[in-house]
Amino acid sequence: MVCIAAFIILAIVGIFVAFLSIFKRDIGRKYWKVFKKSTSCFTKHITFQKCDTNFKDDVKNSLLRKVVIKHPKAVKPLSVTIEVVSVLIVLVTVWSLVEGVKAGMALWTLGSCNVRQPSACSLSSEACSIDSGNEASNPIEAIGLWFADWGEIFGALPDRFRSWDTEQFDLTGVDMSYMAPSDAPTAIDIFDPGCEVCAQSFENQVNSNFFNRYKVKLIVFPIQNEKGQYKFENSEIVSRYILAVNEYGNPSEITDSNALPAGYKIISRIFLEKNHENKSYQYLFNNVYTHDEAEEKLRSWLKEFGYSKAEISEIGERAHSEDISNVITKNNDIVVNNIHAKGIPTSIYDNRKHTGRYEK
Repeated sequence: MVCIAAFIILAIVGIFVAFLSIFKRDIGRKYWKVFKKSTSCFTKHITFQKCDTNFKDDVKNSLLRKVVIKHPKAVKPLSVTIEVVSVLIVLVTVWSLVEGVKAGMALWTLGSCNVRQPSACSLSSEACSIDSGNEASNPIEAIGLWFADWGEIFGALPDRFRSWDTEQFDLTGVDMSYMAPSDAPTAIDIFDPGCEVCAQSFENQVNSNFFNRYKVKLIVFPIQNEKGQYKFENSEIVSRYILAVNEYGNPSEITDSNALPAGYKIISRIFLEKNHENKSYQYLFNNVYTHDEAEEKLRSWLKEFGYSKAEISEIGERAHSEDISNVITKNNDIVVNNIHAKGIPTSIYDNRKHTGRYEK
């Protein structure tokens, strides 16, 4: 293990030696001679051959030379210590390499280098992360979660090579397909009403005529943690009203089949519009309105959209019904377990899955 540890240390030190050798070539020559010797020993060890050099002894002797003269009794325990430290260096290096491979594969397959806490990965796409939040309470549980991460990575591996077809996902949402030509390709757009990146993405889609080029289905996905708590204060009630009004349809007095769905109007108002104090509605729903105030605001919007008092009452009942709860549960299950989304917004179009803000 000593020569393997020495090889690792020399490989790291080589970065700095390469720079210093520009000014002092002697350092480079001496280093290269030692490094070649360590490489030979290292190569033989990893190929299960006997190391035919005395490199290990050279390393230990150079470290213990002064100790032998002054404290001969300390040589044996120090020799053992060198062996132990060498083992630790090798183990830490191997662990670091494995973790690096794991992070790289997670980033490639799931879009985040941290499987359970995507928000902790600075390399992730700009999105609102879906964190599982499971933290180990003991070493055995930590090992289990570590292997579970690998299982999720390998489970998502086929996603990188598949052709994504929107028709294979039974998601319930606001159908905007009438805005595009009959021969336009289909698209799924998954968002959380409280997610700021989703608002930016939606604005980019509107400005780039995304809804006129694709038959889009808008899917609300209120992000939850492992305890069932919502990431954004009023995402659940907004999602419930969007789904309820989408299920109910347009007001009875509106007979135009091409009229904008009320669900889309709610989404557009939250993402794009501001109140009389120039504060965005998304900010107000996330940071100002209580649950009751948020619901009251949604009901006032429905009145503006042309719904009667009786219709608003029926939509409110639907919003709180078990049917809508089942729709949210079903959508969330498909998004997490079938689409393997780790961040919102996530969209599917042109037979590919896209995570993060839509760029026009």
